[in-house]
Formats: sequence, structure tokens, C-alpha cells
Amino acid sequence: MKKFAIAAVAVATALTLAACSSSDSSESAAEATPAASAPAAQETAMAEESPMPDETAMAEQGAGDIVDIASSTDGFATLTAAVTAAGLVDTLKGDGPFTVFAPTDDAFAALPPGVLDALLLPENKDVLTKILTYHVVAGNVMAADVTDGDVPTVEGQTVTLSTANGVTVNGANVIQADVVASNGVIHAIDAVLLPPDVDVNALMAS
Repeated sequence: MKKFAIAAVAVATALTLAACSSSDSSESAAEATPAASAPAAQETAMAEESPMPDETAMAEQGAGDIVDIASSTDGFATLTAAVTAAGLVDTLKGDGPFTVFAPTDDAFAALPPGVLDALLLPENKDVLTKILTYHVVAGNVMAADVTDGDVPTVEGQTVTLSTANGVTVNGANVIQADVVASNGVIHAIDAVLLPPDVDVNALMAS
């Protein structure tokens, strides 16, 4: 896992610079999209239309980048909206490579009521970015490469990987592994990972 730690520093720097440089434009874009302007309606629609990612469809998208695959695959509409609201589209379409532990629509729907709505608001963009980058590890980490232990994310903190009962990350199950993109790999997971220093109750109270 040491090689991922070294790569994570470089990728985290790139993510930070990209997020800062695109702040004004991404906030404007977020305000102009349904994800930012009507998050409640979007969350309800996504909760009703949250199929499991289709393994065959995901495999067929291997020629695209991470964003291309997520945006064209059933089950990742909420993730795609969140990546757009956070201004991370261009970054995750970059060279990478990135390993993304991608929460499904069902995973986002399982968050406490109102949390997703709050995260998609422009004023909470920094928190949303923090959460999303906590799902990203530098490099191509295939399921067969996973060993038990802590791995640094591009957000800066670590996630705990385990192979005791299939592959898990911070206890979330990998329900579809090794979807290869042109700039990395996607593993679909069944829960949203929250960094230890993110308090969703405080987010809701603000």
C-alpha cells in the first residue's frame, strides 16, 4: 500500500488545485442544474429509481473514463450529480489513474433524511468535495490487489480495506468490482463513506 500513499499526495494536490480553479464556474453550473436548484425533487426521484449497477453494462463502458462510465450506468445518477455539484468532473476525467469506491443510488438514499439535499447546496460544496474525494484512492487498485489495512485517500485521511468477507471498505461492501475505465477503476459499494471529521448532524443544523 506504500505506493498508493506516494501517489495519493500528487493526486490530492491535483484535486485541490482543480477544485479551487473551477470554484466560480462550477458553482454557477451547479446553480443552473437540477442537482443544485432542486435537490429535494432529485433525491426523491433517485430513491425511486435506484437500480443496482448492471454488471454487463458497466463492463461494456471500459473504453470511457470514470465520469463517462458513471454517468452512463444505471445506479449512479446521484453520484454523477454529486460529482458535478462538487466541480470534480474535469478532475475525474483527467489522466489519473484513480480507484473510485462508488456509492450506488441506494447507498445515497440510505443517508439520513435531508443530508443529500444539504450536501448538494452550493454553500456545502467543500464538505461534498471532502466526502467524494474520501472515496478515491490513487492508482489502479484491482480487487485482487486489495490487502487488509489502511490506505490513504486523495482526501488525505485513510480508509480501511478488508478481504475477510469479500472486499469491504470501512465496512461498506464492494458489490461490483473491477470496472475498468480509461483512467482508473471503479468498485461499486453499498454505503456512502463519511470522513471521521464530517458531522452530518452539524451539517443539518447549519
